[in-house]
This record gives sequence, structure tokens and C-alpha cells, in this order.
Amino acid sequence: MKNTIGTVKGHASVLHDDPWSLMDDEALDKSDDQNSRYQILSLESLLALEETGESQQGQYGVILHPDDDPELLLPWLDSLTIIALQFPRFSDGRAYSQAYLLRGRYGYKNDLRAVGDVLRDQLAAMRHCGFTSFAVREDKPLTDALKGLNGFDMIYARSVTHPEPLFRRRHLRL
Repeated sequence: MKNTIGTVKGHASVLHDDPWSLMDDEALDKSDDQNSRYQILSLESLLALEETGESQQGQYGVILHPDDDPELLLPWLDSLTIIALQFPRFSDGRAYSQAYLLRGRYGYKNDLRAVGDVLRDQLAAMRHCGFTSFAVREDKPLTDALKGLNGFDMIYARSVTHPEPLFRRRHLRL
């Protein structure tokens, strides 16, 4: 996937050799086994592969669209290497809720990627909801997007990255 930023232990960097690619259902039907190692499939495609027994643990990722229910992934959360959440528009924030559910309620530990209309202004909030990688819109420079992750780290409310609100975190330091 092009134009991708990843975070490791809070440090953000450009992922130059990101092996993952988003696959639509038509491209999946035409792919061979060699090219299918790092594919992010639609929820419907992943469920179809699971039913036929063709999927292997850790081989595929899944993309959830805003209307998809993350609870459907519960049986596979431990085996999914990556879950991508779709932002169809800058103003559509349903993926924030999906991310919070996957991290906070369901305990997903692996890579959670924001894809779609992902812009610099959203990155800090996305990170606090649990995203660990970001496929920034291809018409936006990654150097500028990296600044979005470094500029706003302190938030007042509780989040996936900071379960305690700021006033409690300050109280704990005293």
C-alpha cells in the first residue's frame, strides 16, 4: 500500500516496504496463490474463505467499511494480522467508533490501519482511538502527515492510548 505511515512504540515513520494491498472481490478471483500472501480482503470475502477452509492463519487482513459490524470478527481477532477501517469521507467518523470497539472492548492487539480519505488533521485522534498505521491520501505528502502525529499528543479525555483522563493522569504523577 502506498503513502503509508506506521507507528511502533509511539514513534511514527514512513512504511517504504509495506507489503499489504487492498483487494476488491474481482481482483481476488483473478489472483494466484503467490500474490495472495498480503491481501486485505472485504469482510464478505474473508468470511467466504473461512467457510471454504481456504484461508490460513495470519495470511489475510480484512477491511471493514463503516456499515460493517466489528463484532463479526470476534472468532478471528487473534489470527488477523491487520484490520483496515475505511474512511469514505473526511467527515465520516464511524471508523473511530469501530477502532475503539476493536481495541477497547474486543482486545484486538495487531495492526489497525486507517484507509480512505485519511488526512493530517485526523491522525492524532486516530492514534488515540487505537490506529497504528495510516494509509494517507495519495495526493498528500507523507512528510506533512507525519507532523500531524507529532503535533498533538496530549488529550484531555480518556482514550485507547490513555485510559485515564488528563486530570487523573496528573494526579497520579504527584
